[in-house]
Amino acid sequence: MNVKSPATAADSVVSFVNVRKAYGRSVAVHDLNLDIGRGQFVTLLGPSGCGKSTTLRMLGGFEEPTSGRIILDGRDVTDVPPNRRNVNIVFQDYALFPHLSAARNIAFGLEMRAVPRDAIARRVRDLLALVHLEEFGDRQPGELSGGQRQRIALMRALAPDPQVLLLDEPLSALDAKLRHQMQIELKSIQSQTGKTFLFVTHDQEEALTMSDQVVVMNSGRIEQMGDPETLYRRPRSRFVASFIGEANFLDARVLGREGDGWAVEWAGQRFGAQGDEGLAAGGQRTVVVRPESIVVQSERPAQRAAAQGRIVRRIFRGNLTALTIRAAGGAADGAADGAEVTASVGPAALDALSGDDVWLSWNPENATILND
Repeated sequence: MNVKSPATAADSVVSFVNVRKAYGRSVAVHDLNLDIGRGQFVTLLGPSGCGKSTTLRMLGGFEEPTSGRIILDGRDVTDVPPNRRNVNIVFQDYALFPHLSAARNIAFGLEMRAVPRDAIARRVRDLLALVHLEEFGDRQPGELSGGQRQRIALMRALAPDPQVLLLDEPLSALDAKLRHQMQIELKSIQSQTGKTFLFVTHDQEEALTMSDQVVVMNSGRIEQMGDPETLYRRPRSRFVASFIGEANFLDARVLGREGDGWAVEWAGQRFGAQGDEGLAAGGQRTVVVRPESIVVQSERPAQRAAAQGRIVRRIFRGNLTALTIRAAGGAADGAADGAEVTASVGPAALDALSGDDVWLSWNPENATILND
């Protein structure tokens, strides 16, 4: 699948042009076409083995494409060795030099380039200040916390002023609370420096929290890409809908156009949904609705279509409760009879329910007809 990002070749800092990577008969990346906009935080998201790390390593020069070209700031770097590409990488294990102080770790790349000593001192001082570690420059890596080591590794990679910073799941070793904190800080650093970040992760929360653009990969191909909100609210495939967040997949029949969307039949009721122009009326399609978009009420709503159902399971999740609701059905073919959906409701909505017999509905803009 050839998918281009919103960035065009004219305003992109990185372009993959028909890039393919094979290991013998096994193909890790299939004919990748991707433009990465200058100054963007772009995340390659997908399960293990989808080709995201291979793509990152090809840009860094650590893997050689089987075919295709990689363009970095207008220059073909396909055959250029890593040390001659103006990119830098942050690994999962930080890879700090244990015998050097935090400041010397940051300075290392600049020293290798014979940058004047006073310029190195200023750069190190500025970078330590950027991550609020001015008082930790003299400490050895073993004397720093995991989060502090992560910040030093990031500053070391930024010190030589690379065109693109590559991040290969750099937060995976952190505990949940620190990981969340670093997600926010990492995006802040990217915004302050204006650098292009290419981040690899299998964690959807990281991708949604930090990214300007998310590239969802599956089996070496791009499934879909776009800004986080678009991918979450308008997935085009079942894979994207299920990989990014929780989702209800409803087997529905497309009835035809309705306003700026489509009318579908599910559980014997006519609902609204969004979908592409080329849909054919009368066909069975999958409609995806997020749990938080399912509205659950004791009385049938007057302003929109609703289906009857019964709550069969309640799972307390703190500020939300997950309700499993079995639809009463009623479709002529019985396809939705007994189908179950999950709704996430807050305390107020839960308290308003008078029993287990409920009506469920959704706003048309919160349902999407999938392409597959």
